[in-house]
Amino acid sequence: MIELVSESRCIQCNICVTVCPTNVFDKVSNAPPTIARKSDCQTCYICELYCPVDALFVAPQADESVAVDEECLVDSGLLGTYRKKLGWGRGRTPSAQREQSAKFFKYSP
Repeated sequence: MIELVSESRCIQCNICVTVCPTNVFDKVSNAPPTIARKSDCQTCYICELYCPVDALFVAPQADESVAVDEECLVDSGLLGTYRKKLGWGRGRTPSAQREQSAKFFKYSP
């Protein structure tokens, strides 16, 4: 479930508002978007994936809200982890390029 929009990191691009399939966020003029309908979040991570500055945190507990502290998320390295693991973002290697399992199979057209 979406738990955090970091006010210190957010650049107010509103990509999260646009990509969210369940319309969880509300756009706010001259401010970061707000989490307006948290219970509608399906924990799909799309907002976190598309955020260009790693300003969002989606907790894996899909059915319940959990308390999060931004400083603790930053210190633990959890903020932006999903994008990092998938290799999304400037200077990151896409996970498909790191995948090695194809080497175990013979390809014959």
